[in-house]
Amino acid sequence: MNREFVEAMQQLALERGVSTEEILEAFKEALRKAYIKRQKGYKKEEIDAGKGPEVDVYIDPQTGRIEMVEVRRVVEKVEDPDKEIALAEALQYDPEVQVGDEMEFPINPESLSRVAIQDLRQILTQRLKESERNRIYNEYKDKEGQVLTGVVTRVDNRGNVFVELGRGEAYLPKSEQIPTEKYYPGQRLKVYLKKVDRSAKGPSLIVSRAHEKLLEYLLKQEVPEIAEGIVEIKAIAREPGRRSKVAVTSHNPNVDPIGACIGHKGQRIQAVSAELGREKVDIILWSKDPKEFIRNALSPAQVGSIELDPEAKKARVKVTKDQHSLAIGTGGQNVRLASKLTGYDIHFEEAEISDLDEALRRAAQEEAEASKARAKEAFEKLFKDLSE
Repeated sequence: MNREFVEAMQQLALERGVSTEEILEAFKEALRKAYIKRQKGYKKEEIDAGKGPEVDVYIDPQTGRIEMVEVRRVVEKVEDPDKEIALAEALQYDPEVQVGDEMEFPINPESLSRVAIQDLRQILTQRLKESERNRIYNEYKDKEGQVLTGVVTRVDNRGNVFVELGRGEAYLPKSEQIPTEKYYPGQRLKVYLKKVDRSAKGPSLIVSRAHEKLLEYLLKQEVPEIAEGIVEIKAIAREPGRRSKVAVTSHNPNVDPIGACIGHKGQRIQAVSAELGREKVDIILWSKDPKEFIRNALSPAQVGSIELDPEAKKARVKVTKDQHSLAIGTGGQNVRLASKLTGYDIHFEEAEISDLDEALRRAAQEEAEASKARAKEAFEKLFKDLSE
C-alpha cells in the first residue's frame, strides 16, 4: 500500500460522509475477518461469536503501510490452538518467553487469496454502511421532536412519501400526511421529526405533517408574541388539512391573544393555514374555568348552561335547536375538536331557551316596557299641556 491508498481512503470518506478514521477502522476489521474466514476456514457467524485467532491490524495513516499479526498467549497446556501456544514451542522462537506472555506472528497481507479480497470488499462495504447508519442515527436522534425542512425525493405506489432531510432520508407514512395535500418529487416541506429508530436496514426517520407540534411551530414563526412568551398556546386539537382549534392566553393584559394570532387582516393566520394545505385554524380564548373554556371551544355556536362531571371528564351542554347543528359541526367536527381541546367528553341536551336567549329575551322585554312607559309619560304630558 502507498500514499495513493491513503488518498483513496480520504476520498471514500468524503463521498460517504464519514471520517477517515472510520474508514481505516472499517478496513482493519475487513482485513481481519477476511483472513480468519479464508485462511482459517471459519464462517461469518463463528467469527462474530469470537472464534478463530486473534488478529491485530496496523495501518499507517500517512503512508498506507499495512501490518498484520496473529496474537497467541503462551500457556503450559494448549486448549485453544487458535489463540494459544505451548511454552515448549514458544521457547523455540524466544528463549526468554514466559507463561502468560503474548507473542505476535506476522501475516503477509498480500497472501490473501482473490476470494478473500472479494470478502474484504463486501465486509468493508458493510462496515461503511453501518458507520453511515450510526452517524445518521446520532445526528437525528438529537433532533427528534423538532420541525425540519426537507425535499420530497419519491412517492411510492402506496402513497408513502420519502423526504430528504440532508444526510438522511425520512419516511412520511399515509397516517402522518395531510389528506388534502398532494406530494411530488422536488417539493419542499416542513415536517415534524416524530421518531428516530434503529433497525437492521439502518436508522428509520419517521416524520409527520399531521402532528399538533407542526402547527405550534408555525404559529411561533408567524406570531412574535408567541415566540417571546407573551402569548401562550395552552392546547391544540387538529383534524389535519380540514380544521384545527388552538387555545391561547395572554400574560400581558394589554395584548389580545386572539388578535395577535390572527394578525392584521388575518395575515398571520392565513400564512399558517397556507403552509398546512389551507387548513382552517380557529383561535380560541383559553380559560382556567372549564365551563368558560368549553363554551369558547364550541364557538361559533352559542350554548346555554353547562354541567360538569370533573371526575369522569364529561360535560352536559344545553343548546337551543337552532344552535344544535352548529355546535355539532359538519360530521361532528366542531364538537370533536372542542372535546379534544378541553379534555371533556361533551354531550348536548336540547333546551327550549338557552341562558343567553333568556337574557336577550329579558333585555328586549325590559326595553319594550321602558319604551311603553316613556310613550305613556309623553302622552300624559302632552294631554296635560293641552288641557292647561
